[in-house]
Amino acid sequence: MTQLENATEAQLHYGDGEFVVLKPGGFVRCAVSGQRVPLEALRYWSAQRQEGYAGPAEAASRIGAAAA
Repeated sequence: MTQLENATEAQLHYGDGEFVVLKPGGFVRCAVSGQRVPLEALRYWSAQRQEGYAGPAEAASRIGAAAA
């Protein structure tokens, strides 16, 4: 098992350009794919929706869905 598989899910407050850890853990789940995203790799999120994304494609698909 990898370290990420043993990690607990973190709870975050997403802000503009930064996030605050409310409940410690090793990862968050992508709101689009459900993929585990390690906190150190988290680069895409929505402060308005309060959700994280695995990458730019997931973030764009969510933003595109909201604009439709």
